[in-house]
Amino acid sequence: MAIITESFIYNSVAVLATLVVGIVAFLKWRLTYWTRVGLPTLNPVILFGDTKDFLLGRRTVGEQFQDFYNEFKSKGVRHGGIYLGPSPFYVPVDPEIVKCIMQTDFQHFVNHGNYIDEKSDPLSGHLFNLEDAKWRNMRVKLTPTFTSGKMKMMFQTLADCSVGLGDIMDGAASNHAPVDIKDVLGRFTTDIIGSVAFGLECNSLKNPDAVFRKYGKKVFEIGFTDRIKLLLLFVVPHPILRVFKYKFNKSDVERFFMKAIRDTVEYREKNNLYRKDFMHLLLQLKNRGTVTDDEKIKDDNGKTGEHSLTMNELAAQAFVFFLAGFETSSTTMTFALYELATNPHVQEKLREEINTVLVKHDDKLTYDGMMEMTYMEKVLHETLRKYPPVPNLTRECTKDYTISGTNITLKRGDKVGIPALGLHKDPEYYPDPEKFDPERFSEENKKTRPAFTWIPFGEGPRLCIGLRFGMLQSKVGLTVLLKNFKIKLSKRTKLPLQLDKAAFVTSAEGGIWLDVEKLE
Repeated sequence: MAIITESFIYNSVAVLATLVVGIVAFLKWRLTYWTRVGLPTLNPVILFGDTKDFLLGRRTVGEQFQDFYNEFKSKGVRHGGIYLGPSPFYVPVDPEIVKCIMQTDFQHFVNHGNYIDEKSDPLSGHLFNLEDAKWRNMRVKLTPTFTSGKMKMMFQTLADCSVGLGDIMDGAASNHAPVDIKDVLGRFTTDIIGSVAFGLECNSLKNPDAVFRKYGKKVFEIGFTDRIKLLLLFVVPHPILRVFKYKFNKSDVERFFMKAIRDTVEYREKNNLYRKDFMHLLLQLKNRGTVTDDEKIKDDNGKTGEHSLTMNELAAQAFVFFLAGFETSSTTMTFALYELATNPHVQEKLREEINTVLVKHDDKLTYDGMMEMTYMEKVLHETLRKYPPVPNLTRECTKDYTISGTNITLKRGDKVGIPALGLHKDPEYYPDPEKFDPERFSEENKKTRPAFTWIPFGEGPRLCIGLRFGMLQSKVGLTVLLKNFKIKLSKRTKLPLQLDKAAFVTSAEGGIWLDVEKLE
């Protein structure tokens, strides 16, 4: 018996040792992928690849890919290959290559390469994740919902939410209390998107613990477990994850949003309720298969259009509109206000434009007035240059592609990481890149830079479909604040500003706190 036991232990150890050696050998071989392709590489290590700092929470993903960009740029190469864990990523440095990937040769890079499982993880089936023909069909359906005409239609709903924002700032000014501006603006944009996307009064400005605010924040919280789940998305083939019904979205978040959306849809359909918002347009797509200018949810004959949205598809689109709408806009306004507080001459110039435009529109917030604020647009563009909410853009090679001007061929399935932050802070395109200078985005100065060196919304056919709405609500928020208040940086803001390593979207560590003074 002892002999059998000893033999079993010996054999088990031998098998385990062989397995470990095999895994290590495979990982080492995996980390030679780009060398075999012929691309410049860095110094990957087993398990971490080149992204040890990101995976251990010491750098944000944007900073990590900015480091890669700078390293390859310093070597004088047009591109390079890195490893996120053991997963290879192609990193373009030359804007011309970026242009080819995102626009000229888009047919080779249609997809983002994100995980999607519409059955087990229904909220993952939104436009940002969808691929190939499904993406094209959904893009065609949703494009009419984001025209200037539809933005005008939704504008008053958006503007009405700004009243609560002014009330909070009034209170802060009266009490001489510093304001955590990201929190306030997150509540403001949650109320806007909740109203526009769901037709609901979220009351986040009045109640910081409002349920929509709670679950919206939860989506973007990244703990250790979330980092592991994120790594699995890059390491494990997605078909295998789908076999095991892997879910990236948190279960309680899914339950909350699915119920909120389903309840809204059922109530509106039952009562044939019309509101000038995004949900009305989604309901038209669900029941009629197309967006129209009338107030009807269904056709007169009651028939559903052939290419209508399913309930899950509608829910996924409303979900991503909510997330992208509240988080990215609040982030952009937060960093804009930080820069305006530290550059008072820019703040005064922008306030002057705001007051000049508002006088022309009877001191009212109007869609046309927002469109006239050209200096405001420069301020927002410069903010998005320094602090792109999504600092690294991904693409997946969908069919073999030879990089223009090289003999390097990317294979189907190869991942691409486009370092937006690296491009945005390259002194070749933006001299003294840490300086905040809205005039970089004058028409004259924009002409001096290569295309695809400013890509906070992506570019090409997969350009962010909601960028107009995001810019619009950012303009409204800044208009309300700067018209009525002078802002300064509070001593509670941690300087020098550091990025929050645990945030999914670009955020300041410790938040940005402002002192507010009411203007007479």
